[in-house]
Amino acid sequence: MTKWLKWAGWPLGIGIFIALIVREGAADVAHVIGQAGPALLWLVPFHALPLLLDAYGWRVLLRGRVSLGFLWWVATVREAVSRLLPVLAVGGEIVGIRLARWRVRDASCVSASVIVEVLVTIAVQYAFSALGVVLILSATGSDHAKTIALALVLSLPLPIITALLLRRGGVFLAIERFAARALGSEHRFLQGIDGARLDAEIDALMTRTGVLLSAFAWQFAGYLIGAFETYWALALLGHPVSIGGAIAIEALTQAVRHAAFMVPAGLGVQEVAVVLLAQMFGIDREVGLSLALVKRMREVVFGCIALGSWQLAEVARARRYAPAPGAHTTTDPAASTSTRDRRKTHDLDLTR
Repeated sequence: MTKWLKWAGWPLGIGIFIALIVREGAADVAHVIGQAGPALLWLVPFHALPLLLDAYGWRVLLRGRVSLGFLWWVATVREAVSRLLPVLAVGGEIVGIRLARWRVRDASCVSASVIVEVLVTIAVQYAFSALGVVLILSATGSDHAKTIALALVLSLPLPIITALLLRRGGVFLAIERFAARALGSEHRFLQGIDGARLDAEIDALMTRTGVLLSAFAWQFAGYLIGAFETYWALALLGHPVSIGGAIAIEALTQAVRHAAFMVPAGLGVQEVAVVLLAQMFGIDREVGLSLALVKRMREVVFGCIALGSWQLAEVARARRYAPAPGAHTTTDPAASTSTRDRRKTHDLDLTR
């Protein structure tokens, strides 16, 4: 169902995007961006900083079992998959689990860290959105902010119920048993899945309040640093706002984008949100749309670099573990044992 919503959202997002460009005038927007010039390209490498803080929060949940540099790279790929590819809402997380297992072979440990990190991210998004609502109400008293605040309050029970169910335990064991009855216990989808172990790993993380608070703090810091992109971009475009205004625009844009999850990459929806929120701080529609396009261009450039690096890493890994030339399969038990031993050795090398 989610996949069909994603595909149906493409024409909707593209339609909104084109209508917005036509209405505001492509020439005027191009002129505003042209005045800022190549300096806008600095926003691309700057995005690495908030992602580094996010990766550190994930590393806390993994108890430092993976280097920060590697997790930062995985975080860039996760974000790129989620934002640029027509995948399910958890597509980036699934890719992240797969890549993290290159260094940590324990599937339950890695999966639990990502699941708990997603819950922490939801909490951070709510807190960041609430901060944005407070800042925009104090600055403008806009009815739009009140509407967003009401939507946040109404949607709050969903993540709370999800967290309580995971904290209670047994969720993934129940899912595993249901899938076994529906698909058969020998189905390839169920190979390597241990629902009870995953529940135990999640429960262990959910009981460590200090770890959860640390992950929350690092992610929240990443969101705050990320808002500097809006502040810097508007300054380059010749229409600076206060730090509070930049945080408010970024926070509520994120809230609207996540609410419109059925539109891939928030295409069109994000741009409309940026334009409306920028207007609340006295910024012209042309400049607001220029800001939205600059943020979108940064997202595409950074994401494409991340996706490209991922594909290069996959090719390099495939070549590293490809069979030697002239190698052939055999049914000799001794040879099979030797092959299994070599695979174990490779696995041990990956965990180091």
